Amino acid sequence: MKIKKINRKPDVNKASLYAIIVNAIQIVVLIIFVLRVMLTDLAVSGGFSLQVIVLVGAGMATWGAFIDIQEALQTRRRERTINELQTTNEQMDTLNLKLRAQRHDFLNHVQVIYSLLEMEEYEEATTYLETVYEELRSVSKVMRTHMTAFNALLQVKNAACEEHGITLVMDIRSTLDSMPIPSWEVCCIVGNLLDNAMDASSNAEHPQITLSVFEDIKGFQFEISNNGALIPKDMHENIFEAGVSTKGVGRGMGLSIVRKILSGYQSTIAVNSEDDITTFTLKIPKAAAEAAPAIEQKEQEK
Repeated sequence: MKIKKINRKPDVNKASLYAIIVNAIQIVVLIIFVLRVMLTDLAVSGGFSLQVIVLVGAGMATWGAFIDIQEALQTRRRERTINELQTTNEQMDTLNLKLRAQRHDFLNHVQVIYSLLEMEEYEEATTYLETVYEELRSVSKVMRTHMTAFNALLQVKNAACEEHGITLVMDIRSTLDSMPIPSWEVCCIVGNLLDNAMDASSNAEHPQITLSVFEDIKGFQFEISNNGALIPKDMHENIFEAGVSTKGVGRGMGLSIVRKILSGYQSTIAVNSEDDITTFTLKIPKAAAEAAPAIEQKEQEK
């Protein structure tokens, strides 16, 4: 028997959203029905028993509806986590392929340069070396930490900035060895902030983004700056709330996700937007590593 291949991917977000809406409506209708029965004068015969039956039935239906809503919300969270992990894996695959390609071509480059030097084509050899150096530098630029997923993220974002004519300056002074936050969540946090910085700086005359990573005995500090449009001062307090954005209605989820992840690790994020520079500062204490196992276990129980 021939099995038909299903090409259409189920939309878990849409399905769970519908489940939440339908069950919420069901709860409201049940509450109205219960109030109607309780406030209506019923015949003495069977009136009390009818009320008991209605209350028990309504209670069970309401309990079931709340369970459905909880499951739908958890499904949406899992779907977001899966998508973030898939994105991280794709970025790591991209970096891995580039590293393999460079390793494969390295011997060829050496042979070409050696031949040019033998022929005393020194100027041509110098030009060729400069080209190879730029290619190698583009990868070595992001290989600053021991967190492979983070290096892969930087490679992807660096390429995206080059494509859009944005200068990405990276000052990485930590290997992130003792980072208490899982690598895929670090990528989610920094990736969202870099994407926002790219959007903000795209209209600048000379767009530039600066990513700085520092480490001391207490913890880690990330700073992502851009020279794009400033964030109004009256938005500094609520810019991290869901739906709040300088880009219009329906945007502004990235920063709320970032703050939610950081809050689970006793970490903070702040914004400063003045003097033509907007800077987001993240502070992640190393002490948060003690809370990480409990948080991971809690997520698994969900």
